[in-house]
Amino acid sequence: MSLNNTSRRLRIALIPPLWARVAPSTVGGVEFIVHLLAEELVKRGHEVTVFTSSDSPTAARVVPLCECNLIEEMERGRAWEYEYYETCNIAEALQRSDSFDVVHFHVGCYAIPLGALSCSSVLHTLHNPVTPDAIWLLERYALASVTAVSHRQIAGIPDQRRCRIRVIHNGCDFEAQEFSPAPGKYLAYLGRMGPGKAPHEAIRIAKDSKLPLVLAGQPLDEEERAYFAERIQPLIDGRTVTHIGAVDQRQKNSFLRDAAVLLFPIQAEEAFGMVMIEAMACGTPVVGLQRGSVEEVVDFGKTGFYADSTQALSSLVPRALSLDRRVVRDCAKERFGHQRMVDEYLQAYEEILQASRNGLPVLTPARDS
Repeated sequence: MSLNNTSRRLRIALIPPLWARVAPSTVGGVEFIVHLLAEELVKRGHEVTVFTSSDSPTAARVVPLCECNLIEEMERGRAWEYEYYETCNIAEALQRSDSFDVVHFHVGCYAIPLGALSCSSVLHTLHNPVTPDAIWLLERYALASVTAVSHRQIAGIPDQRRCRIRVIHNGCDFEAQEFSPAPGKYLAYLGRMGPGKAPHEAIRIAKDSKLPLVLAGQPLDEEERAYFAERIQPLIDGRTVTHIGAVDQRQKNSFLRDAAVLLFPIQAEEAFGMVMIEAMACGTPVVGLQRGSVEEVVDFGKTGFYADSTQALSSLVPRALSLDRRVVRDCAKERFGHQRMVDEYLQAYEEILQASRNGLPVLTPARDS
């Protein structure tokens, strides 16, 4: 459902993190969202500029800060301290801010104090969990225009500030995801191999369900490598538990499409959880722990199930297997299609532009889920 289609052409700057490429196939979740936003805005006739690395394939104009994304630069030993690069990227976008109608930062709270120096309207989108330090900053810059990706993400912010933060759920390009009407033969886990994502709980749930589990993803730091070696590796037998490592976009698509259920036993307070809607786009229901945004993303009994303890998740797997996978996809597409996401960002742009013209503070109330 279209919420807003502005009739005028806007000049929009998008500033994502520099960790990964802004691309349809990327290890960066935020960078992937920025890619979807940029492509759709260009398709709708807006003039879009992305401040990122030059290896980012996008229809938008790219202002490159560096040749290669920072993950690869650091792996090659050509970069060490990420903050230097991000600070420069923010500064260079602000130096050119008079060339845009809206400057849209996707780097969390980091750019909020600097955004006050912009010559044009600024929007900040929070993609990560909100810390006490972030709350302090949000209250100090109470007039900054901010959006969040879930209601749970901003639940800890005091009411007076939270009521001015609009929630715009992330979106997925459902046409790019392959649908399967029949459930596959295995349960799927996709994510980092760390304790916060709890693949060990996915293994336990699969064993209780007497179904094979395929794990996709890898540990990304020393803590996760130690956890993987101690808690996960000994349980991988290639039959009941298989580990396929990291997957690219094409592999991820087929992996989720061919799964029976996606297990999401998240222990951390994750702000959103893109893999849930990517699974739903393939028709694959989700069984997840009632943490973070799970209750907000999963429509209980329609697109999956959740419970407040991991022990209870095993009993929900058979119920998830009985769901109509076409209903899973259709219901999720209505809520999380990327065109809806872009409609809502355009509405936010128009709101802050109108407020700026009228010299008023921007009020962007959080939407009901």
